[in-house]
Amino acid sequence: MAKEIFEWVKAIVISVIIALIITTFINPTIVRQHSMYPTLNEYDFLIVNRLLYKQSNPKAGDIIVFNSNLKTAEGESKLLIKRIVAVPSDEILISSGRFYLNGTPINETYLKDIETYGKDVEGVKLIIPEGKVFVMGDNRANSMDSRDNVVGLIDIEDIVGKAFVRLFPFDKISFFNTD
Repeated sequence: MAKEIFEWVKAIVISVIIALIITTFINPTIVRQHSMYPTLNEYDFLIVNRLLYKQSNPKAGDIIVFNSNLKTAEGESKLLIKRIVAVPSDEILISSGRFYLNGTPINETYLKDIETYGKDVEGVKLIIPEGKVFVMGDNRANSMDSRDNVVGLIDIEDIVGKAFVRLFPFDKISFFNTD
């Protein structure tokens, strides 16, 4: 009897340790809007790496989940998912439907629409300060992102993690830029 109890306790302890490790390193997320279409669709189930930016710096092209200034109906910080397009010391300009990074027009093949308009930052050269990133959704016409003063630049500390795999729908399982 004691041996059986010991085996049960051992199994429970191992399960708790595995659960703690998983929840420390990853965060499951469901996409709730269309702002990242066509890269992500509403109800895509993603796994987010929570520790990556504790070991390295965010890079342009990373798809991230972050805490925003926006609030949910319950008054909590709303999580958003967007693509980093500029990191500290980068200079951006959005003008006449084009996005320029460090003076070079960027060809973003993942976009739904080719044109990008600047909303609150149209025609303004902006240098990204230390500790911040500039994010935009891939569905530029339908995305509230760093171009809007409501969202603005994102503090690196507010990044929950980097999306690294889509697990659902099953026919679209894929890894995202993992380098």
